[in-house]
Amino acid sequence: MLRFMPVGDSMTIGSAGEHTWRYRLWQHLCTAYGGPFTLVGPRETLHDPSADAPTSYAYADPDFPRAHLAGWGEGWHHMTPLIGEAVRSCRADVLLVSLGLIDLGFYTNAEQTADNVRTFVAEARAAGPGVRMAVMPVVRNIRVETDESFAEQVTRFNELLAKTVADLDAPGSSLLLVPPPASYDFHTDTYDGTHPNETGEHKIAGAFAEAMWREWDLGGPYEGA
Repeated sequence: MLRFMPVGDSMTIGSAGEHTWRYRLWQHLCTAYGGPFTLVGPRETLHDPSADAPTSYAYADPDFPRAHLAGWGEGWHHMTPLIGEAVRSCRADVLLVSLGLIDLGFYTNAEQTADNVRTFVAEARAAGPGVRMAVMPVVRNIRVETDESFAEQVTRFNELLAKTVADLDAPGSSLLLVPPPASYDFHTDTYDGTHPNETGEHKIAGAFAEAMWREWDLGGPYEGA
């Protein structure tokens, strides 16, 4: 049984009534991966906007493994202290990580965020020496249009992330940089400039799927959109 753990922020946890890109990737792997697999993690809920809390189970389609480690307003800064126990308790084999927007927006600069990435990787490997990690750079959101400093930090962090992934990639515990979906446009692939709509969910899921297929020979081409 191959265990995938989605790790992310509000784009990964999703809101009440959504499918989420986690669901889209699960659909893809059901047909493209030739063995038993599941999604794991210590959490299952969606964000409930009315309560402003992760208390909703109102998935658009709840019939899939809903486990994850994602949170509204959480980033590398928040997940790094949690990842070791999550990997250990859930016996995760593959981490699907999409983090950084929150960090750069509110908590840490590009260099500090890259330091957290290194600690995150070390903690994950200490808990699961063979764990593989597919890491997506920060997907730009609408804030880059009005906040030049933020836009520069996003660019800088993504450069540092690419270097960090290359430096930390290791035999037996692969670290994979996932190219962000080339056609992703926050004007049309989100419902508010940040959070993915249906097309955005497919594009994020497709980016993870294509990277794992090309680099790890895991699954196959993404045909979910």
